[in-house]
Amino acid sequence: MENKSKTKDYVLTALFAGLIFFVTAYALHIPTPATGGYIHLGDAFVYLAASILPMPLAVAAGGIGEALSDIMTGGAVYALPTFIIKSLMAMCFSPSGKTVISKRNTAAAAAAGLICAAGYYVTEALIYRSFISPAVEIPANLVQAGASMAIYLLIGKAFDKLNVKSKIARDYF
Repeated sequence: MENKSKTKDYVLTALFAGLIFFVTAYALHIPTPATGGYIHLGDAFVYLAASILPMPLAVAAGGIGEALSDIMTGGAVYALPTFIIKSLMAMCFSPSGKTVISKRNTAAAAAAGLICAAGYYVTEALIYRSFISPAVEIPANLVQAGASMAIYLLIGKAFDKLNVKSKIARDYF
């Protein structure tokens, strides 16, 4: 029984990583010419993974999925910072409880958005050796954070109505 549960854990983690990669890299991928980056809704799926999977697996799914999207879309220089930032974002959430959406996870989505904006500001300040020029990216990162939070809340509410979490993660709780 233990091996079956671990296999399920790894399959769900890989599925979330793949979904996060696809949504980040290709679905609603909006370039931001001023910075060479892009706005995406992949973070919403990082939040979902972190609300369903145990913490280490959610961190792996979010970090790997988002970092791979950087590598595959020409932003390899951001892959390591992305892995770190998205992993920190996933750590804000709690998979405990019977529902995806809770007061804690709603607050976590807001905190994760701030971590994203701050993390990429610091990353770009280090890359460009300027604390002024990366400020142009902050509004786009906050728009992405708000949109990802809204999508997370919508999908999470739908998942909760369908009892998806109890069906997917019944072995965890």
